[in-house]
Amino acid sequence: MTNPPGEGDVALERERLRAVVEVGMTRIDGSLALLVQRSDQTDKQIADHEQRLDALERGRWPLPSVAALVAAVGLLLALWQAGAAR
Repeated sequence: MTNPPGEGDVALERERLRAVVEVGMTRIDGSLALLVQRSDQTDKQIADHEQRLDALERGRWPLPSVAALVAAVGLLLALWQAGAAR
């Protein structure tokens, strides 16, 4: 059996296309791996920021209470001084 004219060219071209597709897929796999790695790093940073924010919020909650207490003591002292001055 002899190959029809041009069949060898088609097989060669198919092999070239296969190689091009494999190289392209390898590049895409590498790019996807990089994106996954960056996504993991971003998730870790977000988790770290959440922990830090939670710590700041826990440390901040008594501030309004302390401010209200200082204001109440200041008001009582002012009233006491006004009553003592009469």
